[in-house]
Amino acid sequence: MKQDASAFLANPELIATLQKRSIPLSLGPERILFRQGELPTGIFIVTKGAAILTMQSGKLIAMRARAEAGSILGLPGVLGDAPYSLTARALEGAEVDFLPKEEFHCLLRVEPLLSLKVLPVLAAEVRVARQALAGFPWNSALPQR
Repeated sequence: MKQDASAFLANPELIATLQKRSIPLSLGPERILFRQGELPTGIFIVTKGAAILTMQSGKLIAMRARAEAGSILGLPGVLGDAPYSLTARALEGAEVDFLPKEEFHCLLRVEPLLSLKVLPVLAAEVRVARQALAGFPWNSALPQR
């Protein structure tokens, strides 16, 4: 199930601020940024190209989304200090910057107004996840009220 690519897009001012502290990521042959269930290490900024995010439920893919340049990935895990809920893979030709979790937390403490720019990205991601779950096959078996 393909989802809205705008779910992970961030305010350009937020991207610029994060990029000042981030480092370009060297992508391996698999181009995996993080895997569902892994403990969060930081956030990922897609600076060129795109990434594909997937959420699995058993052997089924419950959600698939494309994140374009200007997207921030890994926010829920880093902010909630919980395992990543998606797997992210950069597509061929993509360029990605990385900001370690500790550095991101420090930046939010020093510049708390940045939180207001992070919230719309989180809200959009929640909206897309709910849309994906609404269309997931097992959902039709739930009793309707």
